[in-house]
Amino acid sequence: MTDTAPLPQRDPQLDIGTAPMRPTERIGSDEHTHELTKVVPRPPVAPHTNAHLAYGQSSDVGMIRSNNQDSNYVFVSASRSGDAFPQFGIFMVADGMGGHSDGELASATVVRVSASNLLQKVYLPIINKTDISDRVPMSEALDEAFQAAHRVLIEDVPTGGTTLTAAVLMGNLAHVAHVGDSRIYLVNEEKIEKLSRDHSYVQRLIELNELDPSQAENHPQKSVLYRALGLSEQLDVDVMTRRVSSGSYLLICSDGLWGLVSDEELRSITLRYPPQQACDTLVSLANQRGGTDNITVVIVYIP
Repeated sequence: MTDTAPLPQRDPQLDIGTAPMRPTERIGSDEHTHELTKVVPRPPVAPHTNAHLAYGQSSDVGMIRSNNQDSNYVFVSASRSGDAFPQFGIFMVADGMGGHSDGELASATVVRVSASNLLQKVYLPIINKTDISDRVPMSEALDEAFQAAHRVLIEDVPTGGTTLTAAVLMGNLAHVAHVGDSRIYLVNEEKIEKLSRDHSYVQRLIELNELDPSQAENHPQKSVLYRALGLSEQLDVDVMTRRVSSGSYLLICSDGLWGLVSDEELRSITLRYPPQQACDTLVSLANQRGGTDNITVVIVYIP
């Protein structure tokens, strides 16, 4: 049984509204003493009025590897205007495979190409107010972005491969695309739910009832993938759309994190801290447990 590392305590100074009121101050001499003008606080703004996507991202080489073959990407757009554009975000994690530099270049390539593709085919038509009937459907746009990245990877880095997990958030819908064994979770107060399916040899054996899940962690081929970008000419992409409720989180990470930190720990830490602090805490925890691989995590809060 793995011991759980102690979690850092919340800084009380970070808690808003808990500090005691200062006593009334006075200025001037004894003959001319005046109370400072009292400031009437402005009524609080309704939480939904200025709520927006909040995110954190952390990536670390870990304790064993000499370079970081993970890549991640975040793009967030929020506006307050008469046009009422929906909140929009692109969030990606890629875990490269190959030689010392090939894996690093592979993950960077697919993140760059797929993000550029999504911005052109999804985001720009929204911001330019293109008629909705002329826009590419989100599931099709995600698949095309992955296919474009796959083609460039085969051409430019023929000896490299990579996973790629992406979420496009628009309003209260999360559009998810996935290849490999990086993961995306939906987290809320009740549970943590894995939205992606690992495209690994071990997971395939589990699905065929040829391997018990309890044996997966120590299986010698647990990191062998049967599906990844750059692995073969044909690429199949898992694409799904999920409605996300207010107050929930999306967590995307490489296997360097989920391989060392349990799902329940992912959920607990995600809920306990602001997104960036949660990301940093999870990376530190994985390193405390050996940091056997590169570690990357992106956490998004849905208001």
